[in-house]
Amino acid sequence: MDSSNLKHRTTKDSSPDPTTTSATTDGGDVNRAKKQRRMASAKRGLRSLSIAVLVPVLLTLTNIYFFGGGPGGGPSRPNWIPPHWALHMTCLASVSLLGLSAWIVWAEGGFHRDPSAAGLYFGLLGLGLAWDPIVFRFGLNWAGLVVAAAVGGGLWRWSRVARRVNPMARDLVMPCLGWAGFLAFVNLKMMFASDHHQSS
Repeated sequence: MDSSNLKHRTTKDSSPDPTTTSATTDGGDVNRAKKQRRMASAKRGLRSLSIAVLVPVLLTLTNIYFFGGGPGGGPSRPNWIPPHWALHMTCLASVSLLGLSAWIVWAEGGFHRDPSAAGLYFGLLGLGLAWDPIVFRFGLNWAGLVVAAAVGGGLWRWSRVARRVNPMARDLVMPCLGWAGFLAFVNLKMMFASDHHQSS
């Protein structure tokens, strides 16, 4: 009698509990859904990051292709000024850092909190694209100096906007700010060199 009762209880206890099975299944579904959402979010983030960096780089490459040579690299260029290819490569690096900084600001909601930030970024991008044809195609060093100074001022303002959102976004812009200062210095020296060449 005791043996049959023990067998009965063992058989009954070994049967799966529908409530436990349902909870386990639901938990697995929730975990899979969370994982899928994280993967989808990561894909969207990677896609937006690629756009934020590649689009400015492609625009700058197109700008260099059409306007990257001309009077700005004539014989009056001082020897200490980097060659065109070095200037262009540094411009590409600078616009990439600015694009990455803008992506961080956008990803953390900076454009929504400060709508003027988007206009500031696109204005900086446009000024950066204008510098090449002004200096290298048309040889207008004085106008290039004005543009470089405007880029430097805009980058300083952008660094303040980025700092409020994420310090890393501000740090990424610091090399760009130094580069804008160097371009302004180059324009200034080229103006003096051009005036000296004309007077002699």
